[in-house]
Amino acid sequence: MTMMKKKKILLIPYPAQGHVTPMLKLASLLSNLGFRPVVITPEFIHRRISPQINPEDGILCLSIPDGLDAETPRDFFAIERAMEENMPPVLEALLRKMIDEEEEGGGGIACLVADLLASWAVDVAQRCGVAAAGFWPAMHATYRLIAAIPHLIRTGVISENGCPRNPSTPICLSSNEPILTPNDLPWLIGSSSARISRFKFWTRTLERAKTLRWLLTNTFPDECQSKKTIRFSSHNPQQVLEIGPLIMQASEISTASFWEKDLSCLDWLDKQTVGSVMYVSFGSWVSPIGETKVKTLALSLEALRRPFIWVLGTTWRRGLPDGYMKSVAAHGRIVSWAPQLEVLRHPAVGCYFTHCGWNSTMEAIQCKKPLLCYPIAGDQFLNCAYIVTTWKIGVKMEGFEIEEVEDGIRKVAEDDQVSWRIERLYEKLYGKEGSSKAMANLLTFIQDHGK
Repeated sequence: MTMMKKKKILLIPYPAQGHVTPMLKLASLLSNLGFRPVVITPEFIHRRISPQINPEDGILCLSIPDGLDAETPRDFFAIERAMEENMPPVLEALLRKMIDEEEEGGGGIACLVADLLASWAVDVAQRCGVAAAGFWPAMHATYRLIAAIPHLIRTGVISENGCPRNPSTPICLSSNEPILTPNDLPWLIGSSSARISRFKFWTRTLERAKTLRWLLTNTFPDECQSKKTIRFSSHNPQQVLEIGPLIMQASEISTASFWEKDLSCLDWLDKQTVGSVMYVSFGSWVSPIGETKVKTLALSLEALRRPFIWVLGTTWRRGLPDGYMKSVAAHGRIVSWAPQLEVLRHPAVGCYFTHCGWNSTMEAIQCKKPLLCYPIAGDQFLNCAYIVTTWKIGVKMEGFEIEEVEDGIRKVAEDDQVSWRIERLYEKLYGKEGSSKAMANLLTFIQDHGK
């Protein structure tokens, strides 16, 4: 008897570490549930992650060219151009080939799941007659903020180009959500022209998202008692299914890193006192904090004499004072990339100085570490607002001077309620009830796609 071939689910992440990681975890879950997940990335990403995926995990990684020459930096705008101009015809050819194979006895394509920042793939799926679903790798609240763009324009909060009309105007999407200002909006990065271009990217993403019936979000059920649907029109209610945090739901095998991790910092942690170390990392996306701020933070960490691990890429070390590595060698470690989850789990780590990226936020809660928050760009400002004002498990930092850093550490260390709140949030996210709800939501989606 011929065994029935598994149906494929094609997964298209946005080509950045914080997006590829949760998509690989989703792939791991789908493989465990009987599908053949196919993760499709540009070649420069594929080269980094493919060797780290064990074929026995049941995940197939495929690459497509981005059409950019070797000298072109893969920054936001170059990647956007590649996604809109170069990658669609290649993906379309690949899909049509898979459809032909299906007719010849292949397992077939159940659907295509596209990261909404890679919304170009939605149009390709629709042209090929393949069912498409959206994937939002962050919290649902940030998606609702993007979905509110028409309302923000209509009420005069922002212009047609996304520029704030009054930076002090409060933004609050519901009574359950923290208050933001227009300066916290996720497209306000870089120069005026860059901000307008990023806003156009988001409005185009929103228009494509409106066509999707399903949206899978890497967040936890009842994140803020939000509704399960977003009604873009009376004919097209979009069902939102919270299936996260994927950090806990999926195997840790699917944590492929773009950069080599410095594992020696774990041995260094073993020699430190419990709760004494501050872990500092501002993520992998957008310029970390700038050379001037790097120097200010470096001097503060040196003066504090508190043990620390600082994730700082080679390029940004230009901001360090001369001889700095040697001067802090007795109490600090600077690494290009760290095994973050293992670091945060370590009992020597007492707090996490973070940019408030969503994956980092979820990992901090999983490892029960309080947060010192310094958001830089994108969804990090809204994440910070939840951390500080809604969940109350961290403090927002306004700068890096020694008094500010010392005060932040003291606040999270002396507030006895912080540990209690993190414990409660941990149970909500990673306890049996939260995990069951997330899996039930994923099964609801799968049942609608022929499994």
